[in-house]
Amino acid sequence: MVVLDGDETGQELLVQALRVLDPELLGLPISLEHFDLSLENRRATDNRVVYESATAMREAGLGLKAATITPEGRDDVGSPNRIVREGIDGKVIVRTGRRLPGVAPIAGVNYPISVVRMAVEDAYGAEQWREGDPGAPDEVAYRTEKVTRSICRAVAEYAFRAAAGMGARVYGGPKWTVSPTYEGMLKEELDAAAARHPAVDYQPVLIDATYAGLLSGAADRTLVIPALNRDGDCLSDMVLPLFGSIAGAESILLAFDDDYEVTCAMAEAPHGTAPALQGKDIANPLAMILACGAVLHHAAVGHGPDCERGSRAIYESALETIASGTKTPDLGGGAATSEFTTAVVERIRTKLEVSSTPATG
Repeated sequence: MVVLDGDETGQELLVQALRVLDPELLGLPISLEHFDLSLENRRATDNRVVYESATAMREAGLGLKAATITPEGRDDVGSPNRIVREGIDGKVIVRTGRRLPGVAPIAGVNYPISVVRMAVEDAYGAEQWREGDPGAPDEVAYRTEKVTRSICRAVAEYAFRAAAGMGARVYGGPKWTVSPTYEGMLKEELDAAAARHPAVDYQPVLIDATYAGLLSGAADRTLVIPALNRDGDCLSDMVLPLFGSIAGAESILLAFDDDYEVTCAMAEAPHGTAPALQGKDIANPLAMILACGAVLHHAAVGHGPDCERGSRAIYESALETIASGTKTPDLGGGAATSEFTTAVVERIRTKLEVSSTPATG
């Protein structure tokens, strides 16, 4: 697995989370290749380290990324996310919100909700310019966006495959009535995917109605919501807090082959670097731990059921630790970052020891 080291509290949480991928703990021959994506090193290498990490990740097929700082200056190194996405040919980002034990959700949301969005194109990376005198009333700003059918198809196909595996409903969609040519392309691919997967419940809803539905009872079962890039970004920022905390969600960037099978998966926590918490050992490592579980789940495709067994142990142990009352301060508990992670590690060890013990009788 390729590990992209980051900044501030993001790096501290990565270090803690990697404890759940200890080869001795999981009984798996895991090797980690680290790349330093701290702001200092990105500046020192003029982003060369980011390009190198993307190449290594594409070859390995698996990656974990810590939160990184994006500097504000236009002439600075910027965010590494775009470089990584393009470097592995990432097409889809998946963020799944889920109920955390003892944490009250909002609007009666109890079932998982996965937002499946474009990882590239749309409003992000669009060409932008202005015409007219700066500051004048008639100054005009323009933006030229694009979406490609292959990206729309990847979002649609993955959404339906994920829904089939989760027993979920594919819900939502773009604003295809207002933008039948541009946003309608995604709707066309969703309809086509629905025809290929007739067993999956499909409820197309305009994006504005999707927001309203999530607050008024539409989430009465597990949902998978496909979206354009910016729609999905905004939607994720609403969906995750519906569960009372963004701590229980990991973010996964996926690349595919021509048959839409995953060729590369990179997982990370959806939160930032939290500089105010750096060095205090109180930040919540849950999302980063779940990211480790997600990467191991995707590793199971090429490396066998033991990876899936380890992934399940990580997910279950993390949530059971919260249910037992061991929680970090953001969830109303008093556990330190390292203390919470230690509790998760011990539960993983117990689960895997029990599952490997042969039955007698």
